[in-house]
Amino acid sequence: MSVFDVIVVGGGNAALVSALSAHQAGARVAIFEAAAEEERGGNSRFSSGIFRIPHNGLSSVEPLLDADAVTDVKYCRMDPYTTEMYQRDIERTSKGQCNKEQVAVMLRHAFDTVMWMKEELGVKWQLPLGKFFDRDNVIQAQKVVNMPPWDTIMAIGEGTGLMEMLWKKVESTDITVFYGTPVTDLIATGDTIRGIRVRCQDKTCSYFGQVILACGGFEASPRLRRQYLGEGWDLVSLRGSRFNTGTMMEKAVNVGAGVAGHFGGCHATPHDLNAPKVLKPTDADKMSRYSFPYSVMINSNGDRFMDEGENHFSLTYAKTGSIIAQQPGASAFQVFDQKTLHLLEPRYAIASPVQADTLEELANKIGIDVKVFCKTIQEYNAATSKDATERFDAFALDGVATESLAIPKSNWALPIDKGPFVAYGVTCGITFTYGGLKTDDAAHVLNDEGLIMPGLWAVGEIAGGFFAFNYPGGSGLTRGAAFGRVAGRAAAQKAKDISMLERLTRMVRLVWS
Repeated sequence: MSVFDVIVVGGGNAALVSALSAHQAGARVAIFEAAAEEERGGNSRFSSGIFRIPHNGLSSVEPLLDADAVTDVKYCRMDPYTTEMYQRDIERTSKGQCNKEQVAVMLRHAFDTVMWMKEELGVKWQLPLGKFFDRDNVIQAQKVVNMPPWDTIMAIGEGTGLMEMLWKKVESTDITVFYGTPVTDLIATGDTIRGIRVRCQDKTCSYFGQVILACGGFEASPRLRRQYLGEGWDLVSLRGSRFNTGTMMEKAVNVGAGVAGHFGGCHATPHDLNAPKVLKPTDADKMSRYSFPYSVMINSNGDRFMDEGENHFSLTYAKTGSIIAQQPGASAFQVFDQKTLHLLEPRYAIASPVQADTLEELANKIGIDVKVFCKTIQEYNAATSKDATERFDAFALDGVATESLAIPKSNWALPIDKGPFVAYGVTCGITFTYGGLKTDDAAHVLNDEGLIMPGLWAVGEIAGGFFAFNYPGGSGLTRGAAFGRVAGRAAAQKAKDISMLERLTRMVRLVWS
């Protein structure tokens, strides 16, 4: 069959939520996934599976949790995270460049969407208690942990688990799934999109229906990274799906779609220096290194280059990769001493740290000029406060800052003076790009003149204008799900309206014939 009510292009969180939403609304749905079945899941499978949602505190979040995950509640406290706080975080990280109307839509639908994902789609949620700290160690040390309210919930099994649960739901329906079928073009009549063209081994196939593009940004294309992000970006490591090549963004633009957002910006994180350039499906979310606020970051020249403690890592990690990319060799080292090693997130366990009893020995081992390295650390240590250790609070913005440094450390500024010393090499890992197709607050794709292109929606990372410069952790999956649910219902309704119109037209013709 080459005709469906709704065609979804992509296989990640935004795509599957769109497809399941359309199916729930009564549509005949097809999913076109460029990856083979064993690599399905888009960028979502490489994520932490965390959804940042507004809420009124832990008591309001608890109903979202799976029955097997509720026991963690007794170890946690969580303050409210209001829509106003969320809005401020997005506006601050994007420097005011976010689409405020679309942000408002996401905030309005976020909580209901994740509840619907639990109740209707079978997604199991837990608190991310053990994601960024060793769960047992932190419970033993803290007894009750003050959880960051923005890292609200996480899919059990993280991004891999999220995709397994969503694909399981898809497979329980009559949704048609095409694997290994990259969509290569849109079928358009003027501004109206009629369907898609698919590149097969020995032919090009055409499929017709309402089209929802949910196939990611252009982060997997070295050509487009170099074109839009600039010099050197064609060489960075890829933290997500190798199938997010930007093809359908370009094809949509070719048929008249407008663009929006920060094309020179992207979500890029501190990534293990020894990670492969392109991750395997089994790598999942293992290569990120987010404990840098408790470190001193040193480039290969031996210099600090950023405020490691500017804010909670969830509000800085997505821009830190870009800063590392600008350093010599696009690399750096996170340097820790024994006072903070216990705070390293579990992902560091699979890294290859360099350890030394003295700073001089550490510099030699990581290949940095010993005099410059030691001078940098000594100047940093001299700028820390005498009562830093007593005031240090790993779980809050503690204001333990340096004094009189050209590049300050605004929080968690403990001296690096208790050996053995440990360094973790990091590079830049790009996750997704911020520029994309122009959409309205109902996920319709708009043309160059700002008018709706009938038959075409875009959700998730392919839609631009939502993030810029930086990114509040966990908001991408929330955005993709919230707008995916909206787009799925809308596309299903549009297909139903067209079907009804066609039936009425046939009836009129019969009457008049």
